[in-house]
Amino acid sequence: MARIAGVNLPKEKRIAIGLTAIYGIGRPLAREILKDLKIDENMKVQALSEEQVNKLRDRVAECVTEGDLRRKIQLDIKYQQDMGTYRGTRHKKGLPVRGQQTKTNSRTRKGKKKTVANKKIALK
Repeated sequence: MARIAGVNLPKEKRIAIGLTAIYGIGRPLAREILKDLKIDENMKVQALSEEQVNKLRDRVAECVTEGDLRRKIQLDIKYQQDMGTYRGTRHKKGLPVRGQQTKTNSRTRKGKKKTVANKKIALK
């Protein structure tokens, strides 16, 4: 079992896809890493030799991944909130940050609907 950057890579998947299990590594970066190390991207994770795993481990260690990347993102968000930027205030309020419509959509960000009861207006 290949353990890289504190993550166990899925054995049965191709190495190009398996590397994406590491937070901060997507398909393009995974392909670039494998190309640099001259490892076939169609090879399964379980077929890697110990030498190849060590090379991958060293190369991935050069990238900002997992906890360090999560911490950096959280600090960037906190910085925006402290500065009082528009994006920072949207993060604080739990609303979409990138200009999406909020009247009917954005349920993922806002959470479950909170229905406000209509008050009847007394007719004169």
